[in-house]
Amino acid sequence: MSEFWLISAPGDKENLQALERMNTVTSKSNLSYNTKFSIPDFKVGTLDSLVGLSDELGKLDTFAESLIKRMAQSVVEVMEDSKGKVPENLLANGGLKEKLKCLKIDLTSFVTHFEWDMAKYPAKQPLVCVVDTLAKQLAQIETDLKSRTAAYNTLKTNLENLEKQSMGNLFTRTLSDIVSKEDFVLDSEYLVTLLVIVPKPSYAQWQKTYESLSDMVVPRSTKLIAEDNEGGLFTVTLFRKVIDDFKTKAKENKFTVREFYYDEKEIKREREELSRLLSDKKQQYGPLLRWLKVNFSEAFIAWIHIKALRVFVESVLRYGLPVNFQAVLLQPHKKSSTKRLREVLNSVFRHLDQVAAASVLDASVDIPGLQLGNQDYFPYVYFHIDLSLLD
Repeated sequence: MSEFWLISAPGDKENLQALERMNTVTSKSNLSYNTKFSIPDFKVGTLDSLVGLSDELGKLDTFAESLIKRMAQSVVEVMEDSKGKVPENLLANGGLKEKLKCLKIDLTSFVTHFEWDMAKYPAKQPLVCVVDTLAKQLAQIETDLKSRTAAYNTLKTNLENLEKQSMGNLFTRTLSDIVSKEDFVLDSEYLVTLLVIVPKPSYAQWQKTYESLSDMVVPRSTKLIAEDNEGGLFTVTLFRKVIDDFKTKAKENKFTVREFYYDEKEIKREREELSRLLSDKKQQYGPLLRWLKVNFSEAFIAWIHIKALRVFVESVLRYGLPVNFQAVLLQPHKKSSTKRLREVLNSVFRHLDQVAAASVLDASVDIPGLQLGNQDYFPYVYFHIDLSLLD
């Protein structure tokens, strides 16, 4: 499973024994894989400031998760022709390379081997400064994401619109990639070439009757230049002054004159525009994908650091000073075992908060002073990490 539970309990002897009991039960019952989650000692400041930070970190956590999901989706959209390779581009590179001795670090490995990045987020700084650094980093990534993807998506939309014009039936599609200069009588004061769509069952009828649909049709001037499933596109040359009469008679015979004027400059411009858009998309693809890979990694690493900060702040607020708690990362083995795992944790840590422990099983119990819904509150500090970013 790509789901993790990040919990903490006080670090005194009684609770360290409780953690050991939890590890024993979850291991024997094959409920979860558990590892210690290392969090440095931060400068705590006042409890009032921690309450404010707790609220700010909650919002930042939600924002960070939303951002990395949007970035993951952007990778999917950019890699439209290689969607099977998307996961290998959603990595947490930039962290743990020395520890894991590899250049490509998948998201699960990063979380299970998490180490605080002291260089990027110095633990000696006040907590508020660390949070501010993370918030500014993520805000800048979001700003860049919006501008980069907007430019690429505009280009992609323009290209798709042009390509759509080359699709569809003969009634709606562009004809610039079908016709050629040789199909038309051009620069004539008296003559004009029309394009007529003829249903396939009516080809023979067209050949027999087109010259007599009106006066002044040039004999043997028709030619089939394109076909689709329903019919064919024929040329016919006639005198300009009988255009309206010819159109009327053609319509009566279920032949459709397609309005089209051969403009060599316009056709050339259309072809060049398609070529330019294809070239621009190709040129932007590589740099955009590289940017997404690098910055997805940065945003993901920042998000897990935010989770660590939330555990620290909530643990101090819950268990008090001096700072003494142990954080543990649990990876449930399967979805069906999560209910049983929750029961085990509730039983092991019931002593931490009798009211909360009861409320987990009894939603009617109110927890005094608690803003969260009861389903989010447990006797121990708990945060959820879900790596299913593309679901």
